[in-house]
Amino acid sequence: MKLPRFSSLYGRIFAVFWLTLLLVVVTIVLLPKFDPRAQHTIPEPQFKRFQASAHSISEKIAYEGETLKDKLRRFTDHNRHKGFQLYFTTTDGEIISPSGRNKALRNFITMADSPGAPKQKLYGRWMMAGPFTVTHQQQEILMYVGRIWRKPPPFFIQILDKPFQLLLVTMLISTPLLLWLAWAISIPARRLQQAAERVATGQFEADPQLESGPKEFKQAGASFNQMVQAINQMISGQQRLLSDISHELRSPLTRLRMATALAQRKQGESKELNRIDTEAERLEKMIGELLELSRMQVNSHEQREHSDTRTLWYEMLEDARFEAEQNHKTFSYNTLEEWPISGNPNLLISALENVVRNAIKYGNDVIEASFSVKGNTLNIVIDDNGEGVPDDELEDIFRPFYRVSTARDRSSGGTGLGLAITESAIRQHSGSIRASRSHLGGLQMTITLPLSN
Repeated sequence: MKLPRFSSLYGRIFAVFWLTLLLVVVTIVLLPKFDPRAQHTIPEPQFKRFQASAHSISEKIAYEGETLKDKLRRFTDHNRHKGFQLYFTTTDGEIISPSGRNKALRNFITMADSPGAPKQKLYGRWMMAGPFTVTHQQQEILMYVGRIWRKPPPFFIQILDKPFQLLLVTMLISTPLLLWLAWAISIPARRLQQAAERVATGQFEADPQLESGPKEFKQAGASFNQMVQAINQMISGQQRLLSDISHELRSPLTRLRMATALAQRKQGESKELNRIDTEAERLEKMIGELLELSRMQVNSHEQREHSDTRTLWYEMLEDARFEAEQNHKTFSYNTLEEWPISGNPNLLISALENVVRNAIKYGNDVIEASFSVKGNTLNIVIDDNGEGVPDDELEDIFRPFYRVSTARDRSSGGTGLGLAITESAIRQHSGSIRASRSHLGGLQMTITLPLSN
């Protein structure tokens, strides 16, 4: 059966309710027509056979001699052991033969007393039918037929007589309707969930399919798409603003450095000119890293690929080991297996490289990296034996432009954006990074990333 389409979620719920109610009403209306325990018309073949029996009995009891009760006893006693029983009553309902009390007969007589419209009804295992007219000396006698009902009760009667089976059938009937309702609700809900997960990973794309389904989900989908478009416009505006600021700042910085170089050529080297050139170079580097952070936040969902950890980081780690050896330091890492990972390769390489090179730069002489997998999560731990970071600043070092108060970063010439860029890249890949004190005495950086299926 094809269910009608409803634009509203509440409309679908009411449709399921009314359809279930309709099935119940139809069952209640049709049930008496199929229940042998209700009063029914006698089937035509049986009606003719009973009518012929009544006519035959009328002919056989027409002779004189015995009393009427004795004549009728022969018919009641003769058929008692053949699976059916004949009963004879007066038109007033007084039982003539057989003698004795019969509750089924008494009950049936009160409902079926018209020979013009004989009926039948089931009492337990006993089917009563009648009445049929038997004539004796111009006197009417009513004949009723009782026979053993050997057929099993109809299936639905068996169900209705047992509450547990009735409950089971009700569940079987209502389950497809409830499944249809759950499906109607879950499809748009899953679409909305998947769209929200895409946004969480930085994919700010409107999905037209969200604006389909029940009216409530259409409205939610339209609002969601409007939100995504507004975020896109806001980020695009921010990106254009940063690009414009970068362009406007780099031009005077370039001219300033050219003027400083000309001044040094004419007047020779001086501390003042060297300081101006150093600060201009630092400012230019800061602007470049700021633009890189902005682009990473906007475009992190682009150029995503399926790869493995060994292919992704092995070459970078070997270069870092060589760099550490040149600085008379030791950098070691455990076996890097081919765990599957998905994301932007350049961002993932850059993120881990920033952390490793920081450890090499600030560690005294020992740097360790370990890779392990727990469940579906890759854990990367980098330790160094440098000066470390004060405990109250461990969470702040990932903020843009934050400079550590210790000598670790005071005179390094950094801009305070390196770890902010790393944290942004890791977060855009649904991972996390945190800092803590290392067992080697310096800083420990722990990165977690989800592995792909």
